[in-house]
Amino acid sequence: MSATLKTKNSPPLLAVLLLLVAMISIHSGAALAKSLFPVIGAEGLITLRQAIGTMILLVVFRPWRLRLHRGTRLPLLVYGVALGAMNYLFYLSLRTLPLGIAVALEFTGPLTVSLLSSRRPVDFLWLAMAGSGLCILLLLGQNVGSIDPVGAACALGAGASWAIYIIAGQKAGRDHGPGTVAIGSLIAALIFCPLGAWQSTGPLLSLAVLPAALGVAILSTALPYSLEIIALPQMPARTFGTLMSLEPAMAALSGMLFLHEQLSLIQWGALAAIIAASTGAALSARPAARRKKHP
Repeated sequence: MSATLKTKNSPPLLAVLLLLVAMISIHSGAALAKSLFPVIGAEGLITLRQAIGTMILLVVFRPWRLRLHRGTRLPLLVYGVALGAMNYLFYLSLRTLPLGIAVALEFTGPLTVSLLSSRRPVDFLWLAMAGSGLCILLLLGQNVGSIDPVGAACALGAGASWAIYIIAGQKAGRDHGPGTVAIGSLIAALIFCPLGAWQSTGPLLSLAVLPAALGVAILSTALPYSLEIIALPQMPARTFGTLMSLEPAMAALSGMLFLHEQLSLIQWGALAAIIAASTGAALSARPAARRKKHP
């Protein structure tokens, strides 16, 4: 309860900082996760991540104390299904796509949310900058014809799920506060963990796998989704979606640090365009928030 009251009075800058920490965490976890694919497969890893992450979130937020009224259940259900589908499809895409390419394709979801919810001319400027940088990251130096179509379809499906996650998460987060993420994660686990366990290519309860899987669960589920569900209700969908343009940049940096991928100068320019767009969206959102408090 105290966390919910505190975030309602927090400035938008705090929400931006929470999202930045969440993005760093989730892509560090993705890089770690990919190293485990040869052992238990993408399906097995997402099962462990979802199961362990859900248990952590249940302990932290104790969602059984929440009162779920009939009118607030549907957004919560949609949020949970979208969260699970987003994670599951993204990990499937990582089987055949580089991390940066998968994230760039997945980003079409929040980018679409931003475009559809934009109203001011300056918003389209930020979107144009982010979109141009995204296209360069996706296409420059890559043979588009060699991109695996199944992996690309999974990444685009994850993007569509991400868009639904944003919209439903705003509504569910306003109704239930930070505990929303624990209930949503439980819904996702009940649907996708049995499916992933059935498709796993290795033993899920191996002592050689569980410590790394715990790290993936914390970095990719428990920490980032807790921060996101606090930040989501504090900003418009278009601002959140545009801020998420940092995702391909974070993925590229994770690739450099953990997967030894190298970027060209032009690709660094693309990253700079995306970061500038995200910064502009964050700064332009603050005056609007002040006008709402002081009409």
